[in-house]
Amino acid sequence: MLEVVRIPVLNDNYVWLLHDDASGETVAVDPAVAEPVLEVARLRGWTIGQIWNTHWHGDHVGGNAAIKAAAEAWGGCTITGPAAEAEKIGTLDRVVGEGDSVRIGHHQAAVLEVPAHTAGHIAYHLADDHLLFVGDTLFAMGCGRLFEGTPAQMFANMQRFAALPDDTAVYCAHEYTQSNGRFALTVEPDNAAVRARMAEVDAARARGEATVPTSIGQERATNVFMRARNVAQLAERRAAKDAA
Repeated sequence: MLEVVRIPVLNDNYVWLLHDDASGETVAVDPAVAEPVLEVARLRGWTIGQIWNTHWHGDHVGGNAAIKAAAEAWGGCTITGPAAEAEKIGTLDRVVGEGDSVRIGHHQAAVLEVPAHTAGHIAYHLADDHLLFVGDTLFAMGCGRLFEGTPAQMFANMQRFAALPDDTAVYCAHEYTQSNGRFALTVEPDNAAVRARMAEVDAARARGEATVPTSIGQERATNVFMRARNVAQLAERRAAKDAA
């Protein structure tokens, strides 16, 4: 079994620690900063041997160098990230793209190219473990801003994710669910699944609890971007959300 630990950092970021007890290996996914990540690993007796980056933004790679430096004490750390953004992530040891894979112990993650938020954004899909690390492409009840890509690319990403099994756990990098859900209610006010989920989200946030990970099944039912029927509809919704 793989264990996934959520580490809240900065204002609304999540770093994910992925640990394989059988091999003793630990991966940090999109470490925005180093110290909280290293502290959680230390408290659990884990050593971080890999970092997987999804894209080049500073709140996803900012902790790379410090974690790698700390890892010299226990045998080093390999940093993997998108080949298309290698020039923007100076700490990478390995670059990957569509069709490549990474491993933690005997568990394999396929690399998916999902450009739109950034031009070279990737995701990591551990199909056998039903885990998906999406960075800033898919959020609970939302999708990423189109900083470097197009609505057509994001629509393709949403359709690709929607085709995965409903029980796939989705690990995104920000706590945006409440604002995303409020927007979803303006788009689909009669969607009972959206209303029910927002009641749960509002209650969780009032208690100071996180609302992710989510699942593909939840997103198929309540994510207005994944539910868009065509590129134009997704583009309209993204523009409206950005203007809100």
